[in-house]
Amino acid sequence: MAKVLLVAGDPSFRSALRGCLSEAAYSVRDRGTALGALRAVLDEPFDLVLLDRDLPDLDGLEMLGMLRAFSEVPVVVMTARHDDREKARVRGHRAADLLVKPFSLEQLIARMTTVLRRAAAGTGGLSSDVVRVGGLVVDAPRRRASLDGTPIDLKRKEFDLLEFLARRPGVVVARDELFRRVWLQTYRGEHTVDVHLCWLRRKLGESAARPRYLHTVHRVGIKLEAPEASEASL
Repeated sequence: MAKVLLVAGDPSFRSALRGCLSEAAYSVRDRGTALGALRAVLDEPFDLVLLDRDLPDLDGLEMLGMLRAFSEVPVVVMTARHDDREKARVRGHRAADLLVKPFSLEQLIARMTTVLRRAAAGTGGLSSDVVRVGGLVVDAPRRRASLDGTPIDLKRKEFDLLEFLARRPGVVVARDELFRRVWLQTYRGEHTVDVHLCWLRRKLGESAARPRYLHTVHRVGIKLEAPEASEASL
């Protein structure tokens, strides 16, 4: 029996879907907020998360970004939006699948079955568990990183920060967003981010003045990209 976390802001939708999935022999927990769902995943393991984009406290994809800082549980995103930009956003947040509302129970169970089978086979969702950016390799399941074949000794939050940026090569991320996504807190923590970036740069053999992978974009944020990519953009 697969253990599923259902996250949806609409109480009637959540209740109806939970009943249908329970009748289909799934073990279902449900939460109505993003922060409640994040706490649930921290407290107990799940085989699958069904995530509605419409939540009262955070956007569903923002919650998914925060979730990915500490868990690789497969996530099926439920959304009423069906354009290509939405698909790109969902893929960029490493969801296992996307289901456009309205949908039938048969469609939902078919997608869930496929995602669960893929997870059991170790083939993951829409993105690889091992990220490569130039000579930098980040192995998420084993929580290991190496640079040009040499292992990097990283503390927990250093690894989380590096993985988050490595999965978005070339994308500039604001410091306050990094704090929300990696530290899972909502108050401003730019100083904490800067300290960890400083430690991370040292371990990558670079500095803010002489960057290779981690680049500061003045008044905007931080991006990680391969040295050849940053040289080509000059």
